[in-house]
Amino acid sequence: MEGWGPSLKAMLPTVIGLARDRVHRFSKQPCETLTLLAGLGVEGDAHVGRTVQHLSRIAKDPTVPNLRQVHLIHAELFDELAEKGFAIAPGQLGENVTTRGIDLLGLPRGARLRLGQDALIEVTGLRNPCRQIDGLAKGLMAAVVDRADDGRPIRKCGVMAIVIAAGDVHTGDRVSLASLPLEHQPLDVV
Repeated sequence: MEGWGPSLKAMLPTVIGLARDRVHRFSKQPCETLTLLAGLGVEGDAHVGRTVQHLSRIAKDPTVPNLRQVHLIHAELFDELAEKGFAIAPGQLGENVTTRGIDLLGLPRGARLRLGQDALIEVTGLRNPCRQIDGLAKGLMAAVVDRADDGRPIRKCGVMAIVIAAGDVHTGDRVSLASLPLEHQPLDVV
């Protein structure tokens, strides 16, 4: 099938970037491999844990389950931002996994994704972008939030997930839809 445009592999949903950081800061450090730990999150990341690890959430109630163990962003957002003059690389918006070729924002709550051979995650909701984004580039916050016709915000800064099955994830690994819930529940902020 050579010569028929993009290769089949290029069209398949793929992990194009990985990042983690042991310290709570906005951007994460790029890496080639992540180990996902069932019920906990990303090994070596500041947000790993069964209960909330985001500092503002710990201050409110440290016993709440951690629904933000893994943060995923679609690279198509970076393409859109580049058209608006922003040069964003994987990990800079605080995500652990950058994908290409899958509509993360269109998934329902409870959708399960296989990352690589073994890791299985379940989407819990949308990431709510915060004003820290403007610290990376002035005006970036406005660029990652659109408005629907009825005025509701459309948050484009990725999705959050929990780890169902452990496994290593490598840059270049496939992303596949493992299952969908029986009832479609749209994503909301977690």
